[in-house]
Formats: sequence, C-alpha cells, structure tokens
Amino acid sequence: MIKTLWRLSREAIRYRTLYIIAILSTFALTLINLAAPKILSAMTGIVESGVDEEGLRMIWRLTAILVMLYLMRVLFRFLSNYLAHKAAWYLVGDLRTKTYDKLEHMHLGYFHDKQTGDLMSRVVNDTRDFELLYAHMIPESITNLVTFAGVLLVLLTINWKLALITCAPLPFIFASGIVFSRKVRPYFRISQKKMGELNGKLQDNLSGIHEIQSFGREEYETEQVNERNFEHVRAMLQALKISAVFHPSVEFISSLGTVLVVSFGGLLAFREGLRVQDIVAFLLYMGLFYVPVTGLANLLENMQQSMAGAERVLAILDAPFEIQDKPGAETLKNVQGEIVFDHVSFSYGEGIPVLQDVSFRCEPGKMLALVGPTGVGKTTLSQLISRFYEPISGRILIDGSDLNDVTIESLRRHISPVLQDTFLFNGSIAENIGYAMPDASMEEIIEAARAANIHEDIIALPDGYQTQVGERGMRLSGGQKQRVAIARAILRHAPIIILDEATASVDVETERQIQKAISNIAGQCTIIAIAHRLSTIRNADQILVFEEGRIIERGTHEELIRLGGNYARMSNMQNS
Repeated sequence: MIKTLWRLSREAIRYRTLYIIAILSTFALTLINLAAPKILSAMTGIVESGVDEEGLRMIWRLTAILVMLYLMRVLFRFLSNYLAHKAAWYLVGDLRTKTYDKLEHMHLGYFHDKQTGDLMSRVVNDTRDFELLYAHMIPESITNLVTFAGVLLVLLTINWKLALITCAPLPFIFASGIVFSRKVRPYFRISQKKMGELNGKLQDNLSGIHEIQSFGREEYETEQVNERNFEHVRAMLQALKISAVFHPSVEFISSLGTVLVVSFGGLLAFREGLRVQDIVAFLLYMGLFYVPVTGLANLLENMQQSMAGAERVLAILDAPFEIQDKPGAETLKNVQGEIVFDHVSFSYGEGIPVLQDVSFRCEPGKMLALVGPTGVGKTTLSQLISRFYEPISGRILIDGSDLNDVTIESLRRHISPVLQDTFLFNGSIAENIGYAMPDASMEEIIEAARAANIHEDIIALPDGYQTQVGERGMRLSGGQKQRVAIARAILRHAPIIILDEATASVDVETERQIQKAISNIAGQCTIIAIAHRLSTIRNADQILVFEEGRIIERGTHEELIRLGGNYARMSNMQNS
C-alpha cells in the first residue's frame, strides 16, 4: 500500500500548491476546533465562580472570540474542502487522459486478452476512485491525526489519569482496523474487476445487437448480463457486510471509552475534587477525541476501495512499452516506398510460428499482392511493416532503413492502411475522409473521393459530404465504407498503402468500383494488397503465395498460372 501511495504521489505532485493550501487550511481548522472547547470551558468556570461585572465583560469578549473563530472555521473549511476536491478532480482528469494515452500507444498484442469494456472501466470508473483518496482520505487523515494528537495533549494537561483511561479502547480499535483492511480489500478488488467484466459484456452486446436480435438470443444475453451484474453486486455486498460489522464495532468500543471517562471522572471528582469546568472541558474534548477514531472506519473503507482501483489503473500506466523508439532513432524522410523483408520470422508468443523465414523485395511504386488461405500470416506481415509487432528474427527495411532504427511516428506517417474490417468514426463522410489529414481542404477531400470512386455515391446522399455515417459507419453499405476508407488513405498521400481484403465482403459491381479505385492510385505509391479474390490483384507486379507462414510461390499472375501450382488451383476454383 505504501508503495502504491508513493507511486500515486508522483502523479499528484503537480497540484502541490492546491494541496498545500488545503492542508494548511485543515491545520487551521483543527486548531480552531481545539481552541473552541477551551474557551467554552473558561466561560463555564466564570459562571461557576459567580458572574460579576468583570466576569460578564470577559464572557462577552470570549463570546466575540468564539464568533470570530466560527467564522474563520467557515472560511478554512471552504478552502480545505474545495481546494482538495479541485486538486483531486484535476488529478482524476489527468489520470484518465494519461491512462487513455498509454493505451493508445500500447502495441496491438497488449489488447489480445483484454476486453474493451474492462479497459474503459479502468479509464473512467477506477480513476474516479482517486477522488476519494485525494479529496477525502488524505485531508481527513491529516485532520484526524492532528485533532487526535492535539486533543490528547489537552486531555493530558487537564487530568493525566483520566486521559490514560480515555486511551484504553484505542488498541482494540486499531487492531480491528488492521483486520478490516485485510478482509475488505480483496472484495473491493473483485468488485471492480467484476464491474470491468460487466462493462466488457455490455460493450460486446451493444456492438453486436444486430446479431443478438437476428439469432433470437435476447433472453440468453440478458441472463449473461444479469449474471455479471450480480457478481459485481455480490462482491460489493461482501465488502459492505464486513464494513457493516466494523463500523458499529468501532462505535461500540468508542462508546465504552466515554462510559469509562464518565465513571472514572465521577470517581476522581469524589476523591480528588476534580473541578466541574475540567469535567465539562473533558467531555467536550471527548467528542473531538473519538471523532477521528470513529472516522477511521470510513477512511479505511475509502482507502481499500481507492487502492483496489489504483492497482488496476497503475497496471496500465506502469505496463512496459514492448515496441518503442530506441535511443537515437532517426526520422524517416523522403520515402520512395521500397520494402524489403530479410529472413523474417514471427510468432505471437504461444510458440506457434506465424511467419517463417520470409524474404522478398517490393520496388517503389509497385503493387505487391499477398494470397493464401486464412491464417497463414498475410495480415500479420502487413502489420509488421507498420511495426505494430516486431519480428523475432530477421530485418524489415524501407528504402534501406531498418525499421528498428527509425521513429515509429515517422514510419507510420508514410503508411496508409485500408483494413478488411473498415472502421469509420461517428461523424460526417467528410470528417472520416479527412481524418488522416485534419487540415485538408474540401477540394482535396473531394479529389480523394473521386480517386476512390465514391464521389458519385456521396453526392447522391441527402446531405452529401456532411452525411452522418453513424457508429462504425452503419449508415453506409459495406462497399461504400471500403471506398471511404480508400479515399482516406489516398488523401494522406502516403508512399505506401496497405489494402487488407478491400473487396472481401462486397458484390461484383462494388468490387469493380474498388478495383478502379486501386487502378487510379497504382504507380503513384507502393501498394501491399492482401486478397482472397484473385481478380483484385491479377495486375499486381508481384504476387506472393503463402502456406503455413512460408512463401511457396512468387511471380506475376501469368507466371503463376503457367506454373500450375497453388495459385493456379485457387484461380481455377474462383473462375469455375
């Protein structure tokens, strides 16, 4: 816990000014709370000894001081509460952005075993728990510690015997607090994990609502959501059950302390003549003494909840970047588009090779096609070019520069992908085409759309280029989405374009339009095309045929047909 708190303090240090003012205000507030009972005790002593004219003036002066102190308490409580909350919520905002930014730069392999909903829960829900830590727990801990120490000191000056009796329940309270912390934290950790799983399930189901309704699985999915929902509820209730036992236990032990003080106070008043004003002061300070002690329960509960969330957030923030720029990496400039694979092998870590000793050269401005059955490593190869993954052996070069020697940002700036699972953002068509170049003019966007053979479709829509595509582009057909994605890639003017199954799920007419779009950019840039439909890549300058992660054939369409191997068989099957 100390290690986690220290790690978090490095994030909060930028708001130290707000925290310092809040803490100083907390100290001032505590001193006022300590001074008020003393003044009330003095007024009681004046009344007990008989009020004369001088005593009345003293009472009025003390009353004025009390009013001033109470007004100052309002000010310092405002500063303490508001500034602590301000710093805490700014910290939450910063951590949300920082956590998202870290996720945004993680390598793709990091997301293979992660649920989107769980990651969203960490970014939004778990970071929110930091507000409990920095706006409540830390300021209240300081207040309680100072109040406890100050009250104990005052009680010792009033009557040391009675003060020691007051402290008798403390060992039991602290021992129960240690037990509570150890018992409740795992349940808060489970609760937040289950909340992440619930968010993940909701995200999956809402994204797949069409499939759920199409296959009549509404009732089943409702049961699945209900199960995860109540797994979270049960974990939270387990934590709250422990809290429900701990809170009244602390209150009971604290009440025993008050009983002991009253009993022994009466005994001391009888035997040693303890003054009434001292007894009044003692009782007033007793209220302050046990406030921080009973508040321990809430603080510990907030602490465990915050720590559980902090662990999940720090697991992201402290995760290593497996793919990053090496020291002294150079900026890739003036790229022509030559791509070389030099004995490249790759696996995803399970020990099963995906690519094995792959070597080829693609000249600048040429079209290289990758064909073969599903799962032989074609898409993986394209992602290696963008350095989303790194080979376990061999080298990949662009224009003679090893990818490990150039910055990731400059590398990806020269590559435009068009993926099989086309993703469009919830915005207008113009915004989606211009996504790769935010400063592109409308004329440039239209020019790219014409090159992608989608312009006529766009202007036929009611709002033209301002038509909203909906989430993931659901208002457009599959072929329209593909061509918008091609327009987006063209607009970037990247020297390398990767087309991953650009015609996999479109009709024959749309395929012709996409082929025309590809023809429009052929020769202007290097094209890496992955295709199952061989008609898409028959004009490629070089075709690589993959099987089990290896290149088994290479050549042009005509050369491979004459060879009579795997490619020729695939072509015959598609033409029959």
